[in-house]
Parts: sequence; C-alpha cells; structure tokens
Amino acid sequence: MTTDLLLLICIPDSSITLFMEKKVKYIFVTGGVSSSLGKGIISASLAKLLQGRGFNVTIQKLDPYINIDPGTLNPYEHGECYVTDDGAETDLDLGHYERFSSTPTSQANNITTGRIYQNVIDKERKGEYLGTTVQVIPHITDEIKRSIKILGETGNYDFVITEIGGTVGDIESFPFVETVRQMKWEHGDDCTVVHLTLVPFLKAAGELKTKPTQHSVKTMLEQGVQPDIIVCRTEYPLNEGIRGKIAQFCNVSVNAVIESIDADTIYDVPLLMREEQLDIEILRNTKTETIHDLDLTNWERFVNRLKNPKEEVKIGLIGKYVELQDAYKSIKESFIHGGVENECKVNVIDIQSENITSENVNKALEGLDGILVAPGFGGRGIEGKIEAVRFARENNIPFLGICLGMQCAAIEFSRNILGLKDAHTTEIEVDTKNPVIDLMEEQKDVENMGGTMRLGAYNCKLDKSSKSYQAYQTETTSERHRHRFEFNNKYKDSFIEAGMKIAGVNPEKDLVEIIELENHPWFVGVQFHPEYKSNVKTPHPLFVAFVGSVIKNKKK
Repeated sequence: MTTDLLLLICIPDSSITLFMEKKVKYIFVTGGVSSSLGKGIISASLAKLLQGRGFNVTIQKLDPYINIDPGTLNPYEHGECYVTDDGAETDLDLGHYERFSSTPTSQANNITTGRIYQNVIDKERKGEYLGTTVQVIPHITDEIKRSIKILGETGNYDFVITEIGGTVGDIESFPFVETVRQMKWEHGDDCTVVHLTLVPFLKAAGELKTKPTQHSVKTMLEQGVQPDIIVCRTEYPLNEGIRGKIAQFCNVSVNAVIESIDADTIYDVPLLMREEQLDIEILRNTKTETIHDLDLTNWERFVNRLKNPKEEVKIGLIGKYVELQDAYKSIKESFIHGGVENECKVNVIDIQSENITSENVNKALEGLDGILVAPGFGGRGIEGKIEAVRFARENNIPFLGICLGMQCAAIEFSRNILGLKDAHTTEIEVDTKNPVIDLMEEQKDVENMGGTMRLGAYNCKLDKSSKSYQAYQTETTSERHRHRFEFNNKYKDSFIEAGMKIAGVNPEKDLVEIIELENHPWFVGVQFHPEYKSNVKTPHPLFVAFVGSVIKNKKK
C-alpha cells in the first residue's frame, strides 16, 4: 500500500522509529448529458472493485440543492430518504453505497450546498472571517474541500470516492466542479476524475452518437477539469471506432473509455466494470500499487443465486408512493437480499393504498403470497393500509409492517379485535379518544421540522419466545429509526391479553419496537426501518425470515 514518510522521532534509546502516514487517494465521479445515468451505482461498483483488491474505501455524495438535507423533501421530489446510524437523513445513493460495500455511512458521507453555505455563514457570524469579504472562492470551495478531506483524514481510508450530484453545466454544480479543479491541482496523481456520460443510440440512423459525450467533456474543460476516465452509459456495445473517437476528442486513452451497458440487475454492474477494468484504470491514474488480486467470489455467488432461484413468490407492497421508482428503493433491494438468501425470486407487486377499500380489498390483494405495508407520513391512503393489514391478519397471509405500517397494524388490531372503533394515530386524528399511536413525549415541544425526528440507531431488546428473536438469533439488536409517533403504552396490557405479543422494546425508554400476532403464520410490525441495514453481504434477518415464511406458507 502506498505510504509517505511522515517524520522521524528520536527516542531515548537512540533508535529511530519510522512513522508512516497513509496517503489518501480521492476519486470524483461526475455526470454529464442527463441525470439518472447511474453515478451512484458506478461509484458503489468501483468501491466494490477496490474493496475486492484489499483497499479500504468510503463513498460520499455532494448534492447541489440548498436544502440542508433531504429529510423534508417529498418523495416526488427526491425519492427515498435514507437514514444512517448516526441519524443523518441522506440521499438514497448512500443506500447503494452501503448495500454494495457493506460499509456504514454517516453524516459526513452526504453534503449539500445548503449545509456548506450554513457552515460558512455560521463561521462568518462567529467572526472567523473578520476583515474578509466572504466569497464563493475561496470560502465556499474551501468548505467543500474540508468536507471531502475530513473523511480521508479521520477514517483510515485508502480511497475516498466522491459523487457529485446533478450534471456538469448545471449552475448549482459550479462550486463543486471548481473544487474538483482545485483538488486536482493540489493533489496531482492522488486525485482522479471519472466522468459518466451518455452515448445514445439513434434508432432512425441506426448509430451510437458520441457528440453528447464530447460536448459534456467540453463543458468540464471550460470549467478547468479534464476527466481522466470516461464511463459511457449505453444500450449497445461500443465498438473500437466509437471508443477511439471518444478518446481522441476527449483527451483520454482508449483504455480509459469504459463501457457501461444496460444490465439485467444493478448487481451485475461491478462484474461488468471488472470486465472493463475500471479498477485497473483507477490504480494506473492514481499510481497506486496493487496489494491483492481482485476477488469477487462472494459477489459472483450472490449474483448467480439471484439469477437462478428455486422458488418464486408474490409480495404486495402497499404504499402511497408506489408509482415512484425510488420511493421504496431500500425495501425492494432488501427483498432481493432476503430472496437470494432463500434462493427465491420475490416479485414485488406495487399496490396503491389509496385504492384499497373494505369493499374491494379481497379483489385488490387477491393472489398475494405475502403483504408488506410501507412506511410514510400523513393521512393519505392510511385507511387502505389498515384494510390491507386486516386482510393479512384474517387470511393468515404473512405480513410485515414497517414504521407507519406497524402503527397501522396496531390501529387495525385495536379497532377489530379490541373493539375500539375510533382507535387511530394522533398524527391523523388529533382528538381521537383512543390514541393507540401518539406523539412521542420529546417531540411535543419540537418546532423545526428538519432533522428533529427520532433518527438513527437505537437498541431493541427481543422477547426470546418471538419470531423476531428466531430471525435475529440475538437478544439485543440495534436498528435505525425515523419517526415522531409511537405505540401508546397505555394499551400494552390490552394488546397482550388479546393475543398481540410485544416482541421488542427499547430498553432505555420502554418504547414498543416490535409487535407480533400469535397464532398466525408470520405477522410482524416494526417501528424501525430494517431495510436501511440490509446489504449483499448481510441480508437483514427480518427480510430473510419474512420471505422464508412466505415460501413456507405458500407450500401449505
């Protein structure tokens, strides 16, 4: 591994101890021509390749929007909000990073323009810039550089991969691209740029066109940044002529033109990038010595099992954002992980909760092998979710409820088993006489909406007689949360007497974390978000157990 001599210290016995400091390499991933080309997947795949060679890698995302974080953004605006162990509400790409690399991320892994400007303005108010006019250059770009380098300086990493959101040429991205220019100038070979671009196929002409890529690179050059590697997203293979043309007009070697062809699954991408030798180009550009041969044996095994299932099931995902591809991204990926562990293909059927009523629920959910009621906020579609819970309970269909889905299970049980017909959550019905779900005590005085929920990892102690304990095989676990409302403990005894097991509790505050219906094939509701901790290497135990129960119940 590349190291630099830091200092020589003379110690009393006159011997000399050499202290070596690891030199961190910085990789920037930018995008051009179009959004949604897959910068996050390329970044995560590159991390997987470098990990496969024995390097320690982390990935961060720089988002150009002025929101401090995506916590208050509607899924229609930004897709899923991903939560880390330390309670950061982040971009959904951090989910890809963790699922591919199996390395936890944190607040430092997602930086927005809003956070950068907030930090700079806070410093200005404290007097740190006294006598100086605060400007984009150098103050904003210096703060961006600090946010990038802090990962490398504190995490013992060999590589820090930084994905820049949006596309080159966007006015919002200018400070970030300028920061890349400065870092390339300051760090030389320790800094390299991967530019992801589109090579479209024009059906009428029957040709792949390189002009969008050329113009995208030209835009970067106008901002002072020469890409070192160009990854070309394409529907069709790039021939040598196309590669040569891109290399010639974009000032890179032919080997640095990487084909990223459409894949059957995102989990194919690391293997495709291995064939294209993306990792070798990174090591060559950063003059990094290879420490191990590339080993993706476990990844190959996962992909092989993914593509060759022995079972197949249909699980309904009940939510109000099902028309959005990225709204429940982590849940759908967790189903893939849990399915592979069971050698099963999970067909997720998206069902709009607003369309479910007591009159049509049998028809709407007919033929499902399992039901998951998704998390969310607000009252839209909640009655449909409650009806879906009732259908699963009454028909002995394996069920998993997450966050609001767990709360819906508690409401349904209260209404139809305990006879509390007006039972509800105070999030929807403030004046309900039976608030089985109520605002958390510490949330009652909260005024600011951003970053103030119960966020991040909290402990959960499991009942050893529960199905959840059977899944986890441990008495205590830690899970990530994102909520303001909780199960009302005033109703706990009534639930237990009627056959609902309190299967998991937060030991510090006695908050109900898991409920399970006894005498049911598999009926589990969790207040936390298990989907945030599932990855290829360690599929989440609850998703593995849920899919397993669906297979078993279907065979009956």
